[in-house]
Amino acid sequence: MAAAASARDIDAASYGYPLTNPFEATIATTPPDQRPTLPSDDDINQSDYSLNLRPERAFTLPDNFWAVKKLKYRLARQDHAAPLIFIIAGTGAPYSSSINEYLKKLFYQAGFHVVQLSSPTSYDFMSAASRFATPGISQDDAEDMYRVMQAVRAQHPRLPVSEYYLTGYSLGALDAAFVSHLDETRRSFNFKRVLLLNPPVNLYTSINNLDKLVQTQVKGIDRSTTFYELMLQKLTRYFQDKGYIDLNDALLYDFQQSKQHLSNEQMAMLIGTSFRFSAADIAFTSDLINRRGLIIPPKFPITEGSSLTPFFKRALQCDFDCYMTEQVIPMWRARTDGNSILQLVNQVSLYALADYLHGSDKIAVMHNADDVILGPGDIGFLRKVFGDRLTLYPHGGHCGNLNYRVNSDAMLEFFRG
Repeated sequence: MAAAASARDIDAASYGYPLTNPFEATIATTPPDQRPTLPSDDDINQSDYSLNLRPERAFTLPDNFWAVKKLKYRLARQDHAAPLIFIIAGTGAPYSSSINEYLKKLFYQAGFHVVQLSSPTSYDFMSAASRFATPGISQDDAEDMYRVMQAVRAQHPRLPVSEYYLTGYSLGALDAAFVSHLDETRRSFNFKRVLLLNPPVNLYTSINNLDKLVQTQVKGIDRSTTFYELMLQKLTRYFQDKGYIDLNDALLYDFQQSKQHLSNEQMAMLIGTSFRFSAADIAFTSDLINRRGLIIPPKFPITEGSSLTPFFKRALQCDFDCYMTEQVIPMWRARTDGNSILQLVNQVSLYALADYLHGSDKIAVMHNADDVILGPGDIGFLRKVFGDRLTLYPHGGHCGNLNYRVNSDAMLEFFRG
């Protein structure tokens, strides 16, 4: 590995991405005038479909889970034979997440059939596709995802596909790496190229980084003013200054240029809070499906009219580390005769695939030097393993520059080979 070619380090001056604050980039992403021009939904031949992968859940899940007893996904199809690309969403995100939608438009315009998939950590995937409904063990999540991909293909036998590609962002990028590794033995798709966008290297490091953001000390917050109230006050004043309310995807960028803009500490808290909601969703859903009784009493009767708010509030007290400790590790130990937590950390991170990733020319990584999910040594690991298949951008935070024109062009160039 020491002889690996060096990564493609993009220097800040030639890159031109305007947001140098990683928190700001993560939240506001790219200014609208620096994004590529993409087709509207009206110009895309697309539909949502559903798969009945775990029919037994129709009887075991509460009535108010009726919407997620089948797994939905979105397919955008060309009117001719074309390559098909699968896109895996990030932590807790559904197939219709904003980044999935953006990537769909980018690849569809470039001539691909596109399939958008929910994250294995989304409550719909956990309910309708996951065998154990306890995401966090990357190999298990990849096997569940692989079955979903095979079922998608089986549902469209007449779709003319020339070859298969794979990508994912954030946690979805880690999932994509494990799915690609699985495909080397299963040979169902023989992916031609696989692109990992801002993956966590060590899943535990990334989780802890994000969990810590919620503990940030924020000026203006005390026992009488919560973070949410502070945010609401700022947004209210911002809209009063503008004179109208316009909730579009340019809002956060414009908001950050106004005098109401968030401080670093407030942005950190916002990112951490968003992640905490995802963690609570995962902990709540996993506990409910498996009847573990950690959040919801096992025999508590849940009907369509039941309020789940008290249980969700309890789930919010459990961060991602708590979910891993209380639900993932006990299940993993029961199935593997009790190995150490260090072994689990290695098994669920890119470390587990280091030799495969180093030797596979079809897999590349695009990452940001200032990504808030990376820890000490993570970039060094990526350099060593991927060599010149790592493109490292100086700015962009966590996935904030994916919709920047320069990044979009680089993604398309990679897939076109």
